Amino acid sequence: MNNSNPVCKLLGIKYPIIQGGMAWISGGGLVGAVSAAGGLGVIGSGSMTADLLRHHIRKARSITDRPFAVNVPMMYHRTEETINIMEEEGVKIIITSAGNPAAFTSSLKERGFIVMHVVSSVRQAIKAAQSGVDAVIAEGFEAGGHNGKQETTTMVLVPAVAAAVDIPVIAAGGIASGEAMAAAMALGAKAVQIGSLFIAADESSAHEAFVDAVLAADEGDTMLTLKELSPVRLLKGQFYDQVQEAYKNHATVEELRELLGRGRAREGMLCGNLDKGELEVGQVCMMMKKRMPAGEMIKELIEQYNSTLDRMKGMGV
Repeated sequence: MNNSNPVCKLLGIKYPIIQGGMAWISGGGLVGAVSAAGGLGVIGSGSMTADLLRHHIRKARSITDRPFAVNVPMMYHRTEETINIMEEEGVKIIITSAGNPAAFTSSLKERGFIVMHVVSSVRQAIKAAQSGVDAVIAEGFEAGGHNGKQETTTMVLVPAVAAAVDIPVIAAGGIASGEAMAAAMALGAKAVQIGSLFIAADESSAHEAFVDAVLAADEGDTMLTLKELSPVRLLKGQFYDQVQEAYKNHATVEELRELLGRGRAREGMLCGNLDKGELEVGQVCMMMKKRMPAGEMIKELIEQYNSTLDRMKGMGV
């Protein structure tokens, strides 16, 4: 474990790399592989029933005895049940998102949880710190999936949040290389959260057709949309085109909600229906070109990070 890094020390991990908790993508296989390699694997519980969550926790634990976490979107009705299952299964690191951290943080801390909260603005970061979280994950709008309405980029958000709070800041959004990791650290982050890159990990739950589409993506192939409901970055495709057509026709919020329907993310990312599915991935997919095991991804990230630091030493002015 890296005892000099506050996030590594807090979480009991070797490297300051947190795998994003992506619904339909990060199950026990991916989580266990990331944690076994020295990062922090994170189960994406937003799409999981109680039994399925318990299954994936036990699957991750069958792979590694190192720490891992669960991401819990607080807007879902199963939040308390999810927390109870985590406690029963001995998972004491939680990443909360999509809600007010003050609603749960005090209780979670009393129950012995390490709590991190995802924020997309300085105001949210300050509120999270005041609620007692151990760290905040500052996620820029380059990130895939659900995002902030402010459209603040990672390069702007991270230093602003780092200056505003006295707890560790973890950078997220647009990070898929050791070079980007070094840049985030230079901006004041103590660790990084990486999501989209792990879609292409051998152990991810993503459907092969979705992975192929992600690896084929080019510059400009993702866009942030559906702000009226919950801002989400999507890979362009048939469903995205339907959303844009709805906007052209001045669709109401209710009409947009009806168009979104239920189960679109599962349909696209887990089942591989690229026409009807909601395909969530970050801008950084334009830089992703290959599949590999999650452990190899972690190794490559650290090698790139260290070589970047070495290269920068010779660029002083």
